[in-house]
Amino acid sequence: MSNPKKKSLSDLGGIMYSTDPSFSYDNDSEAVEESLPNNQQDLRVTLDRKNRGGKAVTLITGYRGSPTELEQLSKVLKTKCGVGGSAKDGEIIIQGDFRDKVVLMLQKDGYKVKKSGG
Repeated sequence: MSNPKKKSLSDLGGIMYSTDPSFSYDNDSEAVEESLPNNQQDLRVTLDRKNRGGKAVTLITGYRGSPTELEQLSKVLKTKCGVGGSAKDGEIIIQGDFRDKVVLMLQKDGYKVKKSGG
């Protein structure tokens, strides 16, 4: 089992150092998010231009599941659109304006999808 990278001291749960040689840190607060079936996923597809130097990206939010499944879905969408992007924190970013194409692809896979925003 691999440990995810800790980003700040608060991620450690307040324990920074222990002199007890038999101490082991238990991370009970970290729950693995269960994946919902496609028809129960409620995804939103928006066009985002903020903080991107004027470049438009298609943003898919609301995905609930494991990071590996999010990455797989992201890879499929990026491949079918023929562009780059990224996936993290339940969001998929596709470079360019592919809202209509992404909505159709996700609906075909059985996801509940809505276009939101401009």
